[in-house]
Amino acid sequence: MSATAPTAVRPTDVSPLLRGAMVASGSALSLLSLLALVRAATGMAPTAPAAHDVAVAIHLMSVLPAIPLGLYILLTRKGGGRHRLLGRIWMALMASTALSALLIRELNHGSFSWIHIFVPVTLAAAWASIAAARAGDIPSHRRRLVGMFLGAMIIPGLFAFSPGRVMAIWAFG
Repeated sequence: MSATAPTAVRPTDVSPLLRGAMVASGSALSLLSLLALVRAATGMAPTAPAAHDVAVAIHLMSVLPAIPLGLYILLTRKGGGRHRLLGRIWMALMASTALSALLIRELNHGSFSWIHIFVPVTLAAAWASIAAARAGDIPSHRRRLVGMFLGAMIIPGLFAFSPGRVMAIWAFG
């Protein structure tokens, strides 16, 4: 009998197509965000009126690091202490992003807009994914977090580059 046991092949967390979609969308959003921040920081971008709002600042400080962090967590090894620590940080960033969005209403004359639907979606997905992990239902935990990354971060993140929004003004002038 051999001294080394055969290595079990660990299935990938997500399909190659979904992994590619996450990498492409997360990378595109990260690069667009970096472009916007560099243009704003160097004075190359016009001033966005809402950029001085505290809620917008908190929102941006929460969501911008959450984009690459979420992608990293979804694509690297799972289950260890590092995964749990980074997952907690990501969840805190996502909750802060969602809650600060409730205070951002100047684009809709003080009212909520359609994009605010992502606030309860994000908070519910966070709650459900944590509950699934605590219950040991890792496949459900994984599905919910992939859905949360794409549906509560990437989709609204791309809408952040719509005309009139801070990131669009900074990125495209």
